[in-house]
Amino acid sequence: IQDSSSLLHYQVVVSDVLPIFRAQNTYLKAMKAFVYSEYGKPEEVLKLTEVDKPTPKENEVLIKVKSTTINDYDWSMISGSPKLYRLLFGLSKPKNAIPGMELSGIVEAIGSKVQGFRVGDAVYGDISDYGFGTFAEYIAINEKAVVLKPSNISFEEAASMPHALMLASQGLKQIGKNQKVLINGGGGGVGTFAIQLAKQYDCEVSGIDSVEKFEMMKSLGYDHVFDYRQTDFTKSGEQFDFILDCKSKKSAFAYHKALKAQGKYVSIGGDLSSIFSVLFWGKIISIFSHKSIGLLALRANEGLREITESLNPKCQIDGPHNFEDIPKLVQYFGDGNHKGKVVINI
Repeated sequence: IQDSSSLLHYQVVVSDVLPIFRAQNTYLKAMKAFVYSEYGKPEEVLKLTEVDKPTPKENEVLIKVKSTTINDYDWSMISGSPKLYRLLFGLSKPKNAIPGMELSGIVEAIGSKVQGFRVGDAVYGDISDYGFGTFAEYIAINEKAVVLKPSNISFEEAASMPHALMLASQGLKQIGKNQKVLINGGGGGVGTFAIQLAKQYDCEVSGIDSVEKFEMMKSLGYDHVFDYRQTDFTKSGEQFDFILDCKSKKSAFAYHKALKAQGKYVSIGGDLSSIFSVLFWGKIISIFSHKSIGLLALRANEGLREITESLNPKCQIDGPHNFEDIPKLVQYFGDGNHKGKVVINI
């Protein structure tokens, strides 16, 4: 400061910019997220809201979310259906204000005890073992919930992989060479990865889904495609060496009929009555026959980066869609109209 006139000028500048700085500083501490406080139709209960930007705890990373996806968990969390899932997500109202379980993004800050990541790292993962909240601009989550993203895949591709690719990979773990395979729900996220894995074993693969997805399914390598509205594979008389079921709706005894001797059936989800039948009666059937019927217990992100790099999978992306469209996209997913993974850019 050279003289009093300069001092006066300095005071005027500070008094002018201080309110702007305070407003900007407040903005930097906030973020946009889709929040809900009651179960219901996604377009009615999901609200785009400004909330506090999270601060990472000592073992957490703060991630700027680049892309997210929609999964069965999101549909159940928001709709509250089937009602038994409310034991997980909250009996009378949701426990998690922000849905979303899959992401790709960039590490913006790290907690004091984080060892595996640095600021600026690109990451992806299925975070459901540690919480939810990817329908937001930022999330603070345990560092074990994500892994480093390979540089040769986009953020959209990375977001589409963690949950579906792991379900497909672990679900097909006991597949054999040249087997006759059926994938029920073949045009969804898991199915579009499972066909690529099955073809590595030179299998003959049939896929069941809606007729609207047939062209896409054939382009991925399915040898045969069937419309679920026209074909009940448990009653067709055809038998398979391996069945991966993304939409279980029948009893364990129905699946038993659709398996060859020493055949294997793996469910990754579906109606609760079917899942309970597979869990209980499937074990009994497996004991008294050479057929195996069971439910996959997913190990989230286990070997995710290694499988991504070795398989170099073709990602069937429905989108990418806009962040603001998440409520209608959740309904779109719930209606089963999506092809592959529904991906949203934040």
